Amino acid sequence: MILTIAKKEFRSLFAAPSTWWMLALLQFLFAWFYFGRMDDYLQVQAQLAQLDNAPGATISIAAPLCSVLALMLMMLIPLFTMRLIAEERRNQTWVLLLAAPVPAAHIVLGKFLGLMLLLVLIVMGAAALLATLLLGTHADIGLMLADILGVLLLAATYAALGLYFSALSKQPLVAAAGALGLSFGLWLLELGASDNRSYLRAISPNAHFQNLNMGLVNSADLAYFALVIATLLWLTIRQLNDERDRAA
Repeated sequence: MILTIAKKEFRSLFAAPSTWWMLALLQFLFAWFYFGRMDDYLQVQAQLAQLDNAPGATISIAAPLCSVLALMLMMLIPLFTMRLIAEERRNQTWVLLLAAPVPAAHIVLGKFLGLMLLLVLIVMGAAALLATLLLGTHADIGLMLADILGVLLLAATYAALGLYFSALSKQPLVAAAGALGLSFGLWLLELGASDNRSYLRAISPNAHFQNLNMGLVNSADLAYFALVIATLLWLTIRQLNDERDRAA
């Protein structure tokens, strides 16, 4: 049942014209930043060649672009998640799904997986553009893979957060605004932290993403993302079970 719901959500997301407009805009902006960053790097490449341990193309181009992609996804994902539950409530189709003999966990995991399939395609499209660095330079594949992993984990965190807000609200715009506001607030926590050991950085997903963005893959960051995603999905499941109990 989880896969059935995931396929339905994936098809419905792709069937919406707004999805194509958002994907086109995202790809255009990412390509624009990519070529701009590439041009900046080529202009200083001669000076960098004279330095010892000069930063390569991967850390100068791919890593900053993955940070830009993460920021764009933070703003885009709430527009997708608001449709998963909140819009179904507004369209009066949520009652049918909630009344069906399907566990709330299957509904939540199916909708989450359907959205993640779309997000994986978005990230892979950006990764394909970054892979063109391999055609003209010796790119650090390990760093690129760590960047992509970080973007995927951060996107999954924003997706789980947006899904939870979508389960709390009956209005799609309210759900999107709430998810975006909290995501932006968590992002600001990392910027406002006074040092790397600050507890504010510890609870900010962007801080853990930055470690992966620099090529540092450690178990603490992976455990953080797994715990946050699992907690948010559990809260969403609990919210749907409470809603069913009230409707019974």
